[in-house]
Amino acid sequence: MIPKQRLKRLLIYAAKCVSGVLLVLGLSWAVDYKDIIWILISVMLVLSPDGSDAVTLAVTRIKANAVGAISGFLLILLHPNMILMMCSAVFITVAICNLLNLEAATRTALAATIIVMTHEAGTHIWDTAVERVLSVLTGCLLGLLITFIFHNKYTVQTAEMIFPKPDRGGE
Repeated sequence: MIPKQRLKRLLIYAAKCVSGVLLVLGLSWAVDYKDIIWILISVMLVLSPDGSDAVTLAVTRIKANAVGAISGFLLILLHPNMILMMCSAVFITVAICNLLNLEAATRTALAATIIVMTHEAGTHIWDTAVERVLSVLTGCLLGLLITFIFHNKYTVQTAEMIFPKPDRGGE
């Protein structure tokens, strides 16, 4: 049996993730954008299961994603050698995250670096890199929006009005 508080956290986190999928799919349908995988991944990387510091963690992850995306973008443009540049971008991303005290979000930064630097054979590196940077940043912003909605005091008050706590009669 799952303890009540843990079940509540699980359901809220699952609801945030499902909301992220629905938001990305809905917006991509509205603007007729097909390459949604990187936006979805970025949304999921920003969301966190813990409600106590969800907004702070989301902002930290967004900063780290920006570090990773920019590192990957600049290094892919610097030289075409994928092995050398990806290794350099990964190193730089880790170093900058450390300097900016973003260690807790370094893994998401590294994911952003790799998302931006990888591309299908035969595609233009520049076009793919720009599109991936925009996808990562869009996903981050959508993840932050979802976090604000779920962890806003007005959202909590509204939820309590819709789903009032049962009266336990003097417990």
